[in-house]
Amino acid sequence: MSMITEIGHGLDGLDQLRAFIASGKRPGIGDSLDFDLVEVGDGFAVFEGMPGPHAYNPMGVVHGGYFATLLDSACGCAVHSRLTAQQAYTSLELKVAFHKAMTRDSGRIRAEGRLRSIGRRVAFAEASLLDAEGRLYGSATSTLLVFDR
Repeated sequence: MSMITEIGHGLDGLDQLRAFIASGKRPGIGDSLDFDLVEVGDGFAVFEGMPGPHAYNPMGVVHGGYFATLLDSACGCAVHSRLTAQQAYTSLELKVAFHKAMTRDSGRIRAEGRLRSIGRRVAFAEASLLDAEGRLYGSATSTLLVFDR
């Protein structure tokens, strides 16, 4: 069973995400990469994380997978916020652009996801990865499959 359905069984997507935030729980990926879902709204989701050596590649900067994970999470939860209690989603495609290298000196990072459109089977979302001063580190567009549980 998923953490979301455990915490928010019977709730629509937005209320599931709100219940998840209120629970203070973190999935394994959040523990591994040190990031959290911190804000949700209608078609909107925000994750924040602290990049550090745990996310570094051999060149001494944050690995692109860290960028992609936060951006994918933000896009996915922006879509999740518009689902019914009977729906779920999965990413079909994620296109990531890397705008600036990141290190632990970049400080707290914020991935802001926004739903662009949602249909019966497919949704489209986009996300930006920003530091506290609003500098853009990465961006993504995502196509997601919406399905019945």
